[in-house]
Amino acid sequence: MEKLINPPDYRNDTVLPLPQEVSANAWAVDAACSGNPGPMEYRCIDLATGMQVFHFGPMKGTNNIGEFLAIVHALALMEKQGIKDKVIYSDSVNAMLWIKKMQCKTKLERTPETAELYSIIIRAEQWLRTHVFRVPIIKWETQKWGEIPADFGRK
Repeated sequence: MEKLINPPDYRNDTVLPLPQEVSANAWAVDAACSGNPGPMEYRCIDLATGMQVFHFGPMKGTNNIGEFLAIVHALALMEKQGIKDKVIYSDSVNAMLWIKKMQCKTKLERTPETAELYSIIIRAEQWLRTHVFRVPIIKWETQKWGEIPADFGRK
């Protein structure tokens, strides 16, 4: 993995050390979970500015649920703000598959403790089924590019 400087000489579209093949006209999403299940949170970072676009949690859940909800949250916010020219980066293959299927395929047990999270999941699935989105969701290549900029840095 190449060592990136902040910002690289060849980039004047971002304050972050992004690889050349990564678009700065993008948002990156990621989730973190302490335990599985455990306290879960997710966030979104604007790759051009390095600023946090949104943060949610913590709430009892799983990392995969957080990754899924982060993508849906980003899609819904982009639609609400009329953003059509950005892409979304995620490092979660599972979440990207769940988005494609418009269903969060979690095995998390439904309990009184997870009831609020399940209502958010249902709302997210409903949003996916009732909205047409054309924002590309691109796999963040962690092996090549290092951790996604939205990473919580707790590994």
